Amino acid sequence: MNRFLFAGILVFGTACFAEEPKPEAAGVDPQRVPLWNGRAPVGDGKFQEAEAWITVHRPAKPNGAAIVICPGGGYGGLVTGAEGHGIAKWLNRHGIAGVVLEYRLPAGRSFVPLLDAQRAIRTVRAKAKEWEIDPSRIGIMGFSAGGHLASTAGTHFDDGDPKAADTIDRVSCRPDFMILVYPVVSMGEKTHQGSRNNLLGKDPSPKLIELFSNEKQVTARTPPAFLAHALDDKPVPPENSKALYEALQAQKIPSQYLELPSGGHGLNGYKGPMWDAWQEQSLAWLAQLKFIPPEAK
Repeated sequence: MNRFLFAGILVFGTACFAEEPKPEAAGVDPQRVPLWNGRAPVGDGKFQEAEAWITVHRPAKPNGAAIVICPGGGYGGLVTGAEGHGIAKWLNRHGIAGVVLEYRLPAGRSFVPLLDAQRAIRTVRAKAKEWEIDPSRIGIMGFSAGGHLASTAGTHFDDGDPKAADTIDRVSCRPDFMILVYPVVSMGEKTHQGSRNNLLGKDPSPKLIELFSNEKQVTARTPPAFLAHALDDKPVPPENSKALYEALQAQKIPSQYLELPSGGHGLNGYKGPMWDAWQEQSLAWLAQLKFIPPEAK
């Protein structure tokens, strides 16, 4: 029998078995949308001639939920296949719009990925009616360093500026929920060093380390979160997920932590029982919190 350690409790059952493949209904053709129209902020009121993109995958039968997807890559690249467009197609099969974010790589410009993630959430919310999305059911998901970006967006946000000239800037960039899969969370001892170097530089200040250690940035307004991490993940230790989960629990924020017994970083190459487990259980969690309707049995 298969078993998983779920929030500190061994869970037995069939969660690890892959569901029968379902034929994909024809949805709307994916739409690639620029976020900045060629003039992207880098922080401190400065800009660069650059662009970040979202690709919007809309389901054939939308249920109103949407998730901005942040691929991993150590903040030095983007794994947009398995941790991006592949995830969007899986979400589409469950009625959820999947929005793949191609964020700019930081190269030590610490706020650049966060600015892109915040803009992506605002854009989806501003376009909610056009894209058949409920503006109160927009989440963010991330893998590895993309999990750090997603958890940063979930702990660093604002409600928008109602007086902004740009209508997108008028809406909130707070995600309504987070799904974090083998995420980097901390920039402290248990971090992934390559991600930290790329994001913060090789000699960051203690203040910057704390600001981007998201387990230290949880407040009562941090959105609900689902986390999944393998016990044998060496590049990104599971203590990253544990620390964030404990901080969320301390604030009484709805959260679940799926601690997988094996799979390493990437969960056996994005396939198999460990990969299937987080997908099935995250959908059940979303339904429990009423972000999506219950799955038909």
